[in-house]
Amino acid sequence: MPDTTKGKPVRKTKKRLPRSAYSREELVEIFSRFRQERPAPKGELMHVNPFTLVVAVALSAQATDIGVNRATKDLFKVADTPQKMLALGEEKVGEHIRTIGLWRNKARNVIALSRKLVDDFGGEVPQTREELVTLPGVGRKTANVVLSMAFGIPTMAVDTHILRLGNRMRLAPAKTPDDVETILMRIIPEEFLYHAHHWLILHGRYTCVARKPRCEACIIADLCKSREKTCDIPAPIVPIVDQEIPI
Repeated sequence: MPDTTKGKPVRKTKKRLPRSAYSREELVEIFSRFRQERPAPKGELMHVNPFTLVVAVALSAQATDIGVNRATKDLFKVADTPQKMLALGEEKVGEHIRTIGLWRNKARNVIALSRKLVDDFGGEVPQTREELVTLPGVGRKTANVVLSMAFGIPTMAVDTHILRLGNRMRLAPAKTPDDVETILMRIIPEEFLYHAHHWLILHGRYTCVARKPRCEACIIADLCKSREKTCDIPAPIVPIVDQEIPI
């Protein structure tokens, strides 16, 4: 039965989100160029299976991918399953990841999520967002990365780069990561959705950087509607076929 106030039905209104500044035609052109530049974009966290991906993404909070890759290079050689991670123990995990921020809490979470995977999921990484976010240290962004990279499910993992791009470019002008995610999932043409979060993250990491965007190196400078941009001439598209993982 519907909720009522003084005998009158109360209808729940759907949250109105800001509109993107781009038309469908402009979005197709933007992501077509991203695809030409990076035909097969990859995440920059090293991993060997879904479990090590979950651990790597959880460790990346308030840390750089390079820092995480350096910390996990040897860790994943000896503990690439939840069972092996539990056998290693919190103290030894901490020794491996001591160089990254909040390492004590993260070591504790790695052991806790490993234990939950063994106890509740038979040692396998679950393939739904609802189950993934029950793992210690795993939030919506981490779950979205895992769904996309490990299981091929199109998602939008909104990190600081995508949150910045969404607002600076007026692509998805919203205050929260969840709202930016909702807008992007709604406006990005389906043919580009699977790789879209990688294209946006890499664009934000190397071109539309936080302190001062490198507009002269931007392949979508003519299409960008940022009020901060300093150039209207797009850079030439140079395909990046072999993407290096930083370490």
